[in-house]
Amino acid sequence: MKLGLLTAPFAETPLADVAGWASSAGFEALEIACWPKTSGATRRYAGTSHIDAASTSPAQAKEIAASLAEKHLIISGLGYYPNPLHPDAAHREAVIGHLKKVIVLAANMGVPVVNTFCGGDAAKTVDVNWQDALKIWPGIVAYARDHGVKLAFENCPMIFSHDEWPGGHNIAYSPQVWRRILESWGGDVGMNFDPSHLVWQMIEQARFIREFGPYMLHVHAKDLMIDRDGLYERGILSAGIGWQVPRMPGLGDVDWSGFFSGLYRAGYDGSVIIEHEDRRFEGSDEQVKRGFLLARDVLRPLVK
Repeated sequence: MKLGLLTAPFAETPLADVAGWASSAGFEALEIACWPKTSGATRRYAGTSHIDAASTSPAQAKEIAASLAEKHLIISGLGYYPNPLHPDAAHREAVIGHLKKVIVLAANMGVPVVNTFCGGDAAKTVDVNWQDALKIWPGIVAYARDHGVKLAFENCPMIFSHDEWPGGHNIAYSPQVWRRILESWGGDVGMNFDPSHLVWQMIEQARFIREFGPYMLHVHAKDLMIDRDGLYERGILSAGIGWQVPRMPGLGDVDWSGFFSGLYRAGYDGSVIIEHEDRRFEGSDEQVKRGFLLARDVLRPLVK
């Protein structure tokens, strides 16, 4: 395994500078954020464009990959997490169009995995969303397959704010849905596993890894703390809003020893990418780096 980080929190810092710091800090891998270039408002922890998939030529893509290799960094995957099942057709078309550009970029860079969301319409049930997925995703999956790239859906429900309630913006969060995904597209689509999303759903981590470990193409390391006062006030029907608190690894409720034990038993030998969504370590690049270094020191003894 190699320990790395998702570049998204360094929104205003060039990729070369992020890579130089990451390498000097002992990280070995990067997941590179590849949202489209935009000047408008973006979702929190989204919108970072460290490589512009719309304008990067094949030659430039190879040069970027080579420059990171010179810094002894591998690219674990390219990351773009939109909502391909968005209820607005124009929005859906735009994000799928950019996702295809990211797939081409990955192929040109020799990166085997693009990390994304399955998506979801929060106003629809999971079963109705699944019927939409069966219409929308086969063409995208085939496009990735034709370019020699695998897709990895993150197991995140995307319920963090009231505009995402009650159904969330990503249905690929439960064992029930993951069995459907693998039955439909297994071999071309796998999981980008984040253990923090199991904590507040009360899904048993060890059992989840036993069942889906062989299908994990990519892994995020993010922790989550349950705010018991917030849970008391709002109850579980709030779907986590007001009481699930993203933290850096080691500061929440994830069992990291069990996490790694499960991954090793499942045969996972890819990168473990720290995902930073902890408000306690924000406000400047120096604070973001502090958070990443804390997580590095927690996880490093377990990464072999």
